[in-house]
Amino acid sequence: MHGLSRWRVFSKRQEEDARAGQESLTVGSWRPTISEVHGLAPHGQAVRSVFVFGDTKKYMRVLFISDIVGSPGRQIVHDRLADIVAQRRIDLVIANGENSASGFGITPRIAEELLKLGIDVLTGGNHSWDRKEILEFMPHEPRLLRPANFPDGNPGSGLYIGTAKNGVKYAVLNLQGRVFMTPIDDPFRKADSELAKIPADVAFVLVDMHAETTSEKMAMGWYLDGLATAVVGTHTHVATADEHVMPQGTAYITDVGMTGSHGGVIGMDRNGIIAKFLNGLPARFEVASGDVQMNCVLIETDDDGPRNLAGRLRAHSIERIRFCID
Repeated sequence: MHGLSRWRVFSKRQEEDARAGQESLTVGSWRPTISEVHGLAPHGQAVRSVFVFGDTKKYMRVLFISDIVGSPGRQIVHDRLADIVAQRRIDLVIANGENSASGFGITPRIAEELLKLGIDVLTGGNHSWDRKEILEFMPHEPRLLRPANFPDGNPGSGLYIGTAKNGVKYAVLNLQGRVFMTPIDDPFRKADSELAKIPADVAFVLVDMHAETTSEKMAMGWYLDGLATAVVGTHTHVATADEHVMPQGTAYITDVGMTGSHGGVIGMDRNGIIAKFLNGLPARFEVASGDVQMNCVLIETDDDGPRNLAGRLRAHSIERIRFCID
């Protein structure tokens, strides 16, 4: 691990605060903990030049949004994403959307809604199939992914190739772990076969490793170091503080966290969860409310340096960011 950092927090309450000059976590650098609270310009107001280095941006900025849970998660994306993209000059937005329908699965309507908000690709996981109506929709929307290592014959795909706003070709690969989860196909060998399908002119590759255990996600990060620009973990809904750039240029974090209410237990109402632990009886879980946050990572590429082992862009930095609604 090359460095440590705390969250950078952006709250509506601090949107008039001056932006502090902290640098993102980069290869080989250590950064002191951040105590300041940073803000965005108020929604709908003109955006000042922020994080602009000269007239021409010679790097790629990719925002990955953690697991979107229910209507609170969708609402904060609706309220904040456009301003974030404008102010941070984001070229590509990827989000995990498998919990966006009341905490379980995703519907065609919600998928279309999230894509219209500015998300370029939606990844999935073990809840991808929770809504029956998604089975017919998924083959017709290639930007809605499910883990590639589900058995052959399942609807949809785990790999999407597109072109970002800055004209750079990119690929997003969705995988799911097997430890303490459904024992589907081997995600490591599936990563090999799927990455081999990506054309040579695709410069940026991100892998969403949707898995339960830290060890399996870390192993995937090391396995793909130098083969992907970024490997990000999802599924646990609890962000980890291990974001760093690996020796061969792959940005990595074990879990990006959760986009939704942090006033409950991993996005669900805490009372129902506690009751389940106390009595062991079946319970209906409802989406929590309060303390709504959008947990993200911002990945910046190293466009001027050498390419990685696979000929793709290396990551220059990865930064955890938490956007809040008071």
